Formats: sequence, structure tokens, C-alpha cells
Amino acid sequence: MLTVSHLRKQYSTVLAVDDVSLAVNRGAILGLLGPNGAGKTTTIRMILNIIQPDAGSITFDGKPFEEQTRNLIGYLPEERGLYRKNKLLNAILYFASLKGIERAEAKRRAYDWLKRFDLLTYYERKLEELSKGNQQKVQFIISILHDPQLVILDEPFSGLDPLNQILLKDILMELKQRGKAIIFSTHQMDQAEKLCDAICLINKGRVVLEGGITEVKSRYGKNTVHLEYEGDGNFLPTHPAVKTAHIYENFAELILNSHSKPHEVLRDLSQRLDIRKFETLQPSLNAIFLDLVGGEKKLTEAMEPVK
Repeated sequence: MLTVSHLRKQYSTVLAVDDVSLAVNRGAILGLLGPNGAGKTTTIRMILNIIQPDAGSITFDGKPFEEQTRNLIGYLPEERGLYRKNKLLNAILYFASLKGIERAEAKRRAYDWLKRFDLLTYYERKLEELSKGNQQKVQFIISILHDPQLVILDEPFSGLDPLNQILLKDILMELKQRGKAIIFSTHQMDQAEKLCDAICLINKGRVVLEGGITEVKSRYGKNTVHLEYEGDGNFLPTHPAVKTAHIYENFAELILNSHSKPHEVLRDLSQRLDIRKFETLQPSLNAIFLDLVGGEKKLTEAMEPVK
């Protein structure tokens, strides 16, 4: 569906995107990940043909961007893009008209989605009267009402409560099953790990990690321990068997040195902590993200570059 090859974009002295390549096929979800200022939004804007790259190419089913390509794409921006004084239904119908959907059909689709998101009783409310979460739901409806083939979502869970996050997750899986290609840009690594088939992690304008979720976690390392305990675990980052440590309240994710044996580590830690749970796993996507983009330096050490 979408192929991005060797994109580059520079603003004055800032190289925002440097040789970024990625691809997403129909029926797949690609996580576009990275810290603030990594180049994600610039990459998305080049895909949308809002700005032009200095170098590289973007193709849709092997063809460059054309005017009709716009109707193949649905885009949910991170920032609010609604006319706040408009009524909810009128706003949806207006954006539908820009995509060439006849008013009667647009209204039918809108009512279906408003019912799905429990917004039907709000259809005559002004958008400024809605909560942030409900505004986010309206923006999502606008982004998919025209049944796009490529859906680009920038922080789609922003402002949603847990119940609506589950609803949106279910809808994304339905879109995937219907053969939509989805780019999911987020800071929520747990959501990306659960939803995405593959990731593209960008830092300082460059791709630092890419591939399928399972492959990435396997490639990054298997010598990872999840530890639940009672006691003072502040010593864990400096333990001789530990290469990297992410410490939370009574929980730690430890990446052990290659020569360390988990059963020996467990025996040693049991002398200092009341161990509730000890299991060896592949590292979480959150741990990989923190290590590759710097993370909390007081809790982590730099790891070897992933090749």
C-alpha cells in the first residue's frame, strides 16, 4: 500500500528527517514511534503531501501521490482540528462533503458512528461544549467516515477514558481485518505493543529500530527479568548481574548481562528482597524505547546499538 523510501527534510540548520524508510501493507498496523521532536510529524506531513521532502520518494500502490490519493487517506492529527462553534453533526457532514460523500449517505454513516461512540444525543451540541474525549471521538469519525484505504492516527487514544480506549482498540482491529493499512503514531508503548504488527522507531530524524514486534523483541535480547518484590530495590541498577534496570514501585524490569544466569540472580536477590514474582521474558517495547532514546539515565546504561 504505502512505501516510503529514504526521506529527507531539512529546515534551516535542523535536519528533521534523515533517510527515513518505512512501509505498511493492507491489513496491517505499523507503529510510528519516537520521542518529541524525533521527526514523526514531519514524516506524516510528507506522506500526506502537506510538505515536500528534500529527497526520497513516497508511493501508494507503486504510484506517486496524486490528487485522488487524498480520498484514499484518513488522518487523525494529534492537535484538535475542529471548528469549535460548529454543531457536531454539521462538522462531520462538512468534512464528508470535502471527500465527495453525498449528504444523505454522509448523514447515514455519521449516525451509525455516533451511535457506536455513544454520541447520538450530542449531535446538535456545539463542539466546544464537548469534553476532550468526545471531541477526540468526533475527530476519529471524521478521519474514517469516507472509508479510506490508509488510516494515519497520531495519538488516537489522547483524552479517552479506559472504556473508550477499549472501544477504539476494537474498531482499529476491525479496520485491520477489513484490509485497511494503518499507521499508528504514539508515545504509549503498551498500546503499540498490543496493537501493532510492526514498528518504526525514529530518534533525531533517523530510524533506529524497525521490524515486526516479535522479531524486534527477540533481536533486542531475551535475558530480561520481570521482578515483583517488597523492600528497597534502589540497589538493583548497580547490581553486578544487571546491565539495565527500569524501577517502579515494587516492580522492576531488569536486563541482565549476557553471562548472568537468572537462577543465580534470583538466589542472590532473595537475600535482600522479599520476591513475589520472578520471570524471564523478552524485554517490553517500553524498555526498548527507553534504552534506545536515552531513557532515564540514572536508571539505565547505554546499550550496544541494534543492527
